[in-house]
Amino acid sequence: MIDGRLACRLNPNRIATPAFVVDLGLLEDNCRILDQVRQRTGCKILLALKCFAMYATFPLLRQYLDGICASSPYEARLGREEFQREVHAFAAAFSESDIRALAKTCDHLVFNSFAQFERFGPLAKQVAEQAGNILHFGLRINPEHSEGTVPMYDPCSPGSRLGIRREHFLSDRIGTVKGLHWHNLCEQDADCLQRTVAAVENAFGDVLPRMDYVNFGGGHHITRADYDRELLVDIINTFQQRWQVQVYLEPGEAVALNTGYLVATVLDIIQADMPIAIMDASVPAHMPDVLEMPYRPHIIGSSLPGEQPYTCRIGGLSCLAGDVAGEYSFPRPLEVGQQLVFTDMAIYTMVKTNTFNGVKLPDIVTWDPDSEQCKVVKTFGYTDFKQRL
Repeated sequence: MIDGRLACRLNPNRIATPAFVVDLGLLEDNCRILDQVRQRTGCKILLALKCFAMYATFPLLRQYLDGICASSPYEARLGREEFQREVHAFAAAFSESDIRALAKTCDHLVFNSFAQFERFGPLAKQVAEQAGNILHFGLRINPEHSEGTVPMYDPCSPGSRLGIRREHFLSDRIGTVKGLHWHNLCEQDADCLQRTVAAVENAFGDVLPRMDYVNFGGGHHITRADYDRELLVDIINTFQQRWQVQVYLEPGEAVALNTGYLVATVLDIIQADMPIAIMDASVPAHMPDVLEMPYRPHIIGSSLPGEQPYTCRIGGLSCLAGDVAGEYSFPRPLEVGQQLVFTDMAIYTMVKTNTFNGVKLPDIVTWDPDSEQCKVVKTFGYTDFKQRL
């Protein structure tokens, strides 16, 4: 139990707040699950830095994963310098300066259109050769098959700018392209992938035999307890055998799912239509996905409103009226100085934090369950706020 493990073995009062805390034991548990998929299929698994880029954990992660996928020159450089394994990069469009940087740091560069590939492919190859780097090219396709329920997170929704549709795919101009990439899942199970693979095979079956690798993208919730890993293994093995290609997966959430926490302190409790606890963290600044998705994050020891005797609303300290995490119930009234521990706060949090209102960025902390030690990896101050402006 995640709640029990943290509540019993880590005293949050030992942590200066606000702080992100990543449990290295839980992180390694996830990695072992992913490694089992690798071992049973021969597929390669990349860490999507857009979701989790805490490079203090890279020495652990690279024991189990094959590399990283990046969405920008900065992410690619971080992957090259700190992860030190394969580096793949994709963006909806690249500038010339992007290409010059990525050609030196990437192993695989994936283009979103034939126009970009034909414009920048020769330059990327030239820069890579001058740097002594071996660079492979890929193209992102759009399977035109949606499995997502929220259009904002569905790369295959109508009008999407991501991936080349079959009607626009120029089979006679793939040239030095070695791989195809797609991404259409979000926190989903293997049955969604199975239907997507069928759609890809139906639309791009004439192209697949010409590829060396195919990247199934991310959104696979492989480390979730009820995920159908047997089906995933079967899908990968069948696809690799049928098309004689190397399969890649690039999960972000599955790597760090349920491994991190945001610890905050109650600063004040005010009265409105119900008690409102104001904490020293901010939803838009520290966990913006709560507003963007939107969703209600879990707090250890809490329940849904009305399920326990004391119900209150949890809000942040910024001036945004909507700086609210949600409504929760607890066994007893909250008190000023009490600490709140939000769960599943490793993913899409540290990579999205901002300094809205000049709110302090949370410390970044690791928790080692074997030694029962917390280590402060990074703290932030006024200079970090000032230098972003």
